[in-house]
Amino acid sequence: MAKQDQKGAGKSGKGKKFKKRERKNVPFGIAHIQASFNNTIVTLTDPMGNTISWKSSGSLGFRGSRKGTPFAAQQAAQNAANMARDHGLRAVDVRVAGPGSGRESAIRALAAAGIEVKSIRDVTPVPHNGCRPPKRRRV
Repeated sequence: MAKQDQKGAGKSGKGKKFKKRERKNVPFGIAHIQASFNNTIVTLTDPMGNTISWKSSGSLGFRGSRKGTPFAAQQAAQNAANMARDHGLRAVDVRVAGPGSGRESAIRALAAAGIEVKSIRDVTPVPHNGCRPPKRRRV
């Protein structure tokens, strides 16, 4: 009897009031693609760098070595593009970083999703003999 009273005690008559997510109107943006060997992250931002939408291979449910595949990168880019198109995104500059296998397929998926790709830039950080690299793998 007491348990039933406790369950209903916290609930009020009406549900929670959620603020409706605002729809930004951003016609032009930047697509950041971070492609590592293990995962691919696609982030679509406005020109200032504020995130409009993002997806990664891992967030879509790919696990293990399948996260690093071109197909997983394509799915991530497609989902991120569809979310960004709701905010009015029509054209992007693409900035690709990392050595992963999902680089090209992510760019192709953005174009196929109806977002015009204006330019592609490789922004992979290259060390100028800075840090000492990790010791070689022994397999």
